[in-house]
Amino acid sequence: MDKDKRKDLIIALALIALLFVVVVVLEQLLPRTSMLFTVLKKGSIYALVAVSMNLLNGFTGLFSLGQAGFMLLGAYTYAIFTIPMEQRAVVYQYYDGGIIQFSVPVFVGIVLAGIVAAIFAYLIGLPVLKLKSDYLAIATLGFAEIIRALFQWDKLGGLTNGSNLLRRFPVFKSSIFPIAVSAICIAIIVLLINSTYGRAFKAIRDDEVAAEAMGINLAHHKRMAFTISSFFAGISGALLAMFQTTVQASQFKSAMTYEILLIVVIGGIGSITGSCISSFLFIACSEWWLRFLDNAETYIGSFHVPLLRPGFRKVVFSVVIMAIVLLYQRGIMGDKELSISGIRKRLAERKKKKVKP
Repeated sequence: MDKDKRKDLIIALALIALLFVVVVVLEQLLPRTSMLFTVLKKGSIYALVAVSMNLLNGFTGLFSLGQAGFMLLGAYTYAIFTIPMEQRAVVYQYYDGGIIQFSVPVFVGIVLAGIVAAIFAYLIGLPVLKLKSDYLAIATLGFAEIIRALFQWDKLGGLTNGSNLLRRFPVFKSSIFPIAVSAICIAIIVLLINSTYGRAFKAIRDDEVAAEAMGINLAHHKRMAFTISSFFAGISGALLAMFQTTVQASQFKSAMTYEILLIVVIGGIGSITGSCISSFLFIACSEWWLRFLDNAETYIGSFHVPLLRPGFRKVVFSVVIMAIVLLYQRGIMGDKELSISGIRKRLAERKKKKVKP
């Protein structure tokens, strides 16, 4: 690791530590129901799944739309295996207490969520990854819809509780937990991208023929990227289950995948920091900052603000997204990363341009 990268790593760790301290202080000062904590928790969850999707779309060049399906697998796996024994009879009241008659700790459930999603991804990837571009997207989207319908099937009710809610599993006690888990997972993805495997992924993205000529096993590396991405999508699904406190298959519609894809595009395809920044911006706008637009009885002094009504927030949010896409056609960060060394290089390049006659 060179000197600049070491400095960037130290600064990143210091900023993360500072963020944890700030969140702990805010939890003591603000009520737990504050929308700020909702944005922090949900934003960190979406940042993880967006980065996992970017690993496929941005760094490997595989256009997959199956993230909602893998999040569903992770959410159900976590919920099924962490419901306390004394609560199973209540949750599975229509299925004689369910098939699973034991429970595991929270961290074990989160890891299991990722493993189950990864196993399904590996099996699905064997035939599906032979497809390219739009055909791969359609196939993975179809898988997500099949999984969603299958988990609502009454025949699997003893495991999935059918179309009923899964609930009473362990949830967040602090906003630090989802932020910490997401930060660790994103750090692992960054290390992977900067490894020899990450360079192989980028080579496949740039030119499959040239990558194969250099000795890269295309099928193996595509399956690896697909499986790893799905593993972290499964973990984000478990975190989302903890955030929502209940799990139901109908929550994981294709619209969720489109939201994640939108976050990746806004942040920049091929940028980890772009995906993280756009995740928090997306959640803050959709869940918090634009909420007042749904209130028809909004006044500025004695002046009644016209046009505002339930649903108007979505209209304005769509216009904001269109403006961002038009102004930043490659996303907020493009394919760049936010780092001290990168900022210094860009400033040096600007100085050189000014010096030239």
